[in-house]
This record gives sequence, structure tokens and C-alpha cells, in this order.
Amino acid sequence: MLLGKKKEKDVEIPSASLSDIVFLLLIFFLVTTSIDTEKGLDLVLPPPGDTEVKIPKENLANMLVNAQGQVLLDGEIIEINEISRIVREKIQANPNLVISLKTDKETRYEDYVHVLDQLKEAEAKKISIAEPDED
Repeated sequence: MLLGKKKEKDVEIPSASLSDIVFLLLIFFLVTTSIDTEKGLDLVLPPPGDTEVKIPKENLANMLVNAQGQVLLDGEIIEINEISRIVREKIQANPNLVISLKTDKETRYEDYVHVLDQLKEAEAKKISIAEPDED
């Protein structure tokens, strides 16, 4: 029996539709991937207009962040890292408490954000952000 040599076939991966496959995979992963974004402080903005709401004095806590980065809560200087604990205690004592946050025009943005983070940690839901005083 005479067996002839088998010719080896060149094995080649077809690349004509490779770009189509890559494109479809890209679309698939873009559609099915969810990206978790960090939520900041949920702020509910008031409706447009100049309506003022009167808040009883016992339900209001004034917080000022001055240009030096010091925080004053009802006129008393407190450490930024203590805001969460103090505000949480005040909210437990008075659930209707509204924190009125005011800054100086020269206050650093990092200090302001740090104070807002502390208020979020204290689970303060009623925050009034006041405008800085005009000089």
C-alpha cells in the first residue's frame, strides 16, 4: 500500500471579521457594565423664588466656618473632627434641628467640604447653606 505524503494545510485564523467581533464585544461590555459613582451629600434645593421660611430659634443651630478654618457652632469654637459627634447629639435632642452653615469669603474650599462631610456623617438632613456676608 502506497501512502502518499499528506500535504499539511496551513491553518489560518480568519481575520476578516475580527474587527466586527471586537466591536460587538466592546458594545456588550459597555452596555452590561455598571459604574458605581460616589454619591456626595444629597442636597434638596428649594424651589425657585424668594420665599423665606421662618424657623423657630430653638430649632436652629448656626455654624460658621471662618477664613482660618475654625468652626463656630452657636458662637463656640469646635474642632472639625468633633462636628459629627456634637451635631448628632444635638439632633437626637431635637429632631427638628436645622443646621445653618455659613462661610467667610476667604474660607478654603477643603475646609467647607470637610465640614459638609462631617454633617453627612452626623446624618444631618436639614442643612441651610447661607451666603457669605458681603464686605
